[in-house]
Amino acid sequence: MRMNQKYKGIIYIIISAFCFALMNMFVHLAGDLPSVQKSFFRNLVAFFFAVIIMARKRIWFSGKKENIAPLFYRAIFGTVGILCNYYAVDHLVLADASMLNKMSPFFAVIFSYLILKERVKPVQALAVGGAFIGRLFIIKPTVVGMDLFPAVIGLLGGLGAGIAYTFVRYLGERGEKGPFIVCFFSGFSCLVTLPFLLFDYHYMSLSQIGILLLAGLSAAGGQFSITAAYCCAPAREISVYDYSQIIFSATLGLIIFGQIPDWLSWVGYLVICSMAVMMFLYNQKNDRVLKKEGEN
Repeated sequence: MRMNQKYKGIIYIIISAFCFALMNMFVHLAGDLPSVQKSFFRNLVAFFFAVIIMARKRIWFSGKKENIAPLFYRAIFGTVGILCNYYAVDHLVLADASMLNKMSPFFAVIFSYLILKERVKPVQALAVGGAFIGRLFIIKPTVVGMDLFPAVIGLLGGLGAGIAYTFVRYLGERGEKGPFIVCFFSGFSCLVTLPFLLFDYHYMSLSQIGILLLAGLSAAGGQFSITAAYCCAPAREISVYDYSQIIFSATLGLIIFGQIPDWLSWVGYLVICSMAVMMFLYNQKNDRVLKKEGEN
């Protein structure tokens, strides 16, 4: 049973990586609009998508009072993660902002240990660390010329996302359903960003509205998938696969924008894929050991 959940978690997190890569592509295609405005529409679509699923499946809050605080923690840290990431994107080189945001798998593993007491084995830590190094080959951050304040904000974005994913895992283990977690987070984020939207709304053409709706649908797919992933399996076992978003983004960049990766990027892809394969093989070996112990 546990083995099935683990591999379901891997599949879900790879799907989420693809959806978020699509989201980034559509956000880029939307043109010059305020980040908060893009964030609002992103979360608004996810909110209504979640409401529809909840109505069809008759899903609602579990009623457990002990889950109320973690729901707010997930929403608060998730919103902080989004806003900080968008701020960093607006004020840093895109590669630098991307690098800081993808610290989230590191933080997810760390806070899963601190909050959920999930032990991290050396192979698991090596896989996540190796995938992050592979990412550096791809995005080639400037680091030296990075502005301090936006860099700190960007790092806080990765921290917020990592903590948020930890509470997703916490809530999933305590009976909260994925659609409700997504609905609560998306609704909370919309309420937080609404005042900024009202005071600084920028006109959008019909094509921009359509593109942002597609970005929102992609984001909804990403949110549902990553929520399902962390509800299925611990961060230490699946977070490395989150870096597959880089490969999906590179593929979309080549097809849509004609962006051709250089040789350093190909090295990065190879490192990330190697870490994912290593983690997959390690999980298989570990599952065989657990199965034999269960039989004995």
